[in-house]
Amino acid sequence: MNTLVADLVRARLRIAGGDPLITYYDVAKGERIELSAVTFANWVAKTANLLSWEISVAPADPVALPLAVEAPGHWMTAVWEVALWQIGAYVDLSAEALGRAGVVVCGPDWQAYADATADLLACSLQPFATGLGTGLPPSVTDVDLAIRAQPDSYRPMPVDPGALAWLDAEHRWSQTDLSAGPAVPAKSGVTTRRLIVPTDPWSTARDGILAALRSGGSVVIVVGGSAGDQTKIGAAEHADVGD
Repeated sequence: MNTLVADLVRARLRIAGGDPLITYYDVAKGERIELSAVTFANWVAKTANLLSWEISVAPADPVALPLAVEAPGHWMTAVWEVALWQIGAYVDLSAEALGRAGVVVCGPDWQAYADATADLLACSLQPFATGLGTGLPPSVTDVDLAIRAQPDSYRPMPVDPGALAWLDAEHRWSQTDLSAGPAVPAKSGVTTRRLIVPTDPWSTARDGILAALRSGGSVVIVVGGSAGDQTKIGAAEHADVGD
């Protein structure tokens, strides 16, 4: 039986839904955001509903996600990645993505994609997703506000385990490729907690949200700062630092 990322999310909710899943630090901004598995899954469900019902993204559709290049370690990036996999669409970071995808999801610098013919969705990346403020043109959707208006639960349709889930210049992964790894422990409580520093989009997704879901554990993601900062944060968060 094939296991999908959506199955890993459900298993994590069952094992330790109230425990931290992602803890995000931006050292330069003095920012710390922590999401339990329940809170993360709620954001994913709302995002999946936005994609499915308002933007009409269907299984096997590509979605260009420059957000993953601009902010690979941000918790909102992880939400979008998992939401796309939940509906059976795929993250497209290939050179052809902007011309092929009908939807583009970016960070606050939406002006760089203003000429795109696709639906343009912009994320503020502000703490607690407070939105981009006034002045957005009608062609740009403020993700933070649009997601908040969505239902808190999402009832997924069946997803093809062999369907494409991630595409970039070096990787082409299916739905089941993403969930391949250690089985989720069949017991209560988080078993691992690891600190990572974001690098490229794929490595960050693999070592961040996917590793946390596969292990039944959690991840601390630290943007910026020195090695000393990372060590201090790791100690404070009781997280393993490094490989």
